[in-house]
Amino acid sequence: MQKTRSSSRREFLAVTSTVLAATVPSLAAEEPTIGQVIERIIGQCAGKPLAQTVDTLKTGDPSWKVKGISTTFMATREVIEKTVQRGFNFIITHEPTFWNHTDDTSWLAQNPVYLSKRRLAEDNKIAIWRCHDYWHTLKPDPVVAGLAKALGWEKYMDPEGRGICTIPPASLQELAAHFKEKLGLQAVPAVGRKDLACRRVALIVGASPGRPQINLLSRPDIDALVVGDINEWEGCEFARDAVQAGMGKGFLVLGHAPSEDPGMKYLAEWLSPQLPGVPIVHIPANSPFHFFL
Repeated sequence: MQKTRSSSRREFLAVTSTVLAATVPSLAAEEPTIGQVIERIIGQCAGKPLAQTVDTLKTGDPSWKVKGISTTFMATREVIEKTVQRGFNFIITHEPTFWNHTDDTSWLAQNPVYLSKRRLAEDNKIAIWRCHDYWHTLKPDPVVAGLAKALGWEKYMDPEGRGICTIPPASLQELAAHFKEKLGLQAVPAVGRKDLACRRVALIVGASPGRPQINLLSRPDIDALVVGDINEWEGCEFARDAVQAGMGKGFLVLGHAPSEDPGMKYLAEWLSPQLPGVPIVHIPANSPFHFFL
């Protein structure tokens, strides 16, 4: 028998909650170590350590007892300071701490900004671990699910969790306003007519190459594409040419941080039941940009 759309969505939500809820025994109520928490996350996400990954400890020692955990999109100075103020000592970040994909610091040895940030973490005994590759291995992708939850779009998500949403009809301008409200954005860059009717909307979080963006927006069933990060000569320029050719397409840019930070809030919610007695909070990193209007 063919499944209805509503039943498929219910199955998607059930799968998501099964993956993201605490369905395994928790660690002992006594303070776990940094290393034990990392092993727990790795075990539940990938099952075993990945052969190649950027998810490594950037500062701190795996033998330290965990006093409290902050999850965040980016371990900025402000996030480190807020973690210290809470009396916590472990930050789980989604993106690099030292401004490059592998956190290579060999070229920063005398850089005063690097030295100051590292000193802030080390003097306060803050461990920073990146959770990027492992978190994205879960299916449905919890970073996409976190964004959908922040938008109030869980019930509109494709049952396979591919980031495609069927929403009540809205104009492109109304769509941008919704993102501004739900994600606290100052502005949403857009390509397309403001009165474009949007019903099928595709979400791509974080940074993605232009080709996946172009392939999605080329689909006849996709009205608008919403992305995190862009190269400005790729997806958005394709969208502009599509609009200038008379095709009804929309393209919105949220920014890397706003598109993925909700997924790290989701990580805090997923991890909390597994670590009874360990305080866990999400500290938003927010966008690095402000706008002169």
